[in-house]
Amino acid sequence: MTEPLYTLHYTPDSAAMIVRLALRLTDAPFAEVLIDRANGGLDSPAYRAMQPLGKIPAMETPHGPMFETGAILLYLADRHPGLAPAPDSPDRAAFLKWYFFTVSYLHTTLLQAFYPERTAGAACAEAVLTHAGAAIRSHFALIDRMVATEAPDWLSARPSILGYYLGVLVRWLSGFPEGHPARLSVADLPALGPILAALETSPAARTVAEAEATAPTLFTKPY
Repeated sequence: MTEPLYTLHYTPDSAAMIVRLALRLTDAPFAEVLIDRANGGLDSPAYRAMQPLGKIPAMETPHGPMFETGAILLYLADRHPGLAPAPDSPDRAAFLKWYFFTVSYLHTTLLQAFYPERTAGAACAEAVLTHAGAAIRSHFALIDRMVATEAPDWLSARPSILGYYLGVLVRWLSGFPEGHPARLSVADLPALGPILAALETSPAARTVAEAEATAPTLFTKPY
């Protein structure tokens, strides 16, 4: 049996899903280890040695353990051609600015929507949620407009780390009930929505959906 090049530590329907999708775009052997979260797996000394904050995911690599979803994805993309524009590609600059926009603005603001009390305490949770919801819709509108006007190959129906990243974020936001300040779905994204619909039919998305026992419509009707 081939030794895994990478070992991803994950829980279902977490940020690890994005890395699970990306790993299936590589030709590298990898292993996946389900974190025993209910029994303190995130606080175990072994896991904290990989992820000092006890967050998800963490991944063992030939260069040592990694954490932070955005960092893991870019590491994989730089080692496995096709997941993103290569460092010497003329498309690299445009990709990087929107990739880090997604990591720094979209994902961070989404966490505020899910955990508003963490940002400013329980007393301010409603205000945080309202602000986060408006920011999320504004940020996604910018990406949708960019896709409509520029039609980049690195954010298209061709599977990529950014396409899958955005797909998982939309997946989570569409799980909010109607009327929720942060609810957003593919129907709200006329340019990006069809791309996410196409990406969920990719072999990687189908495989991960089956592995996580979720609907095959991973991004469009996930719950």
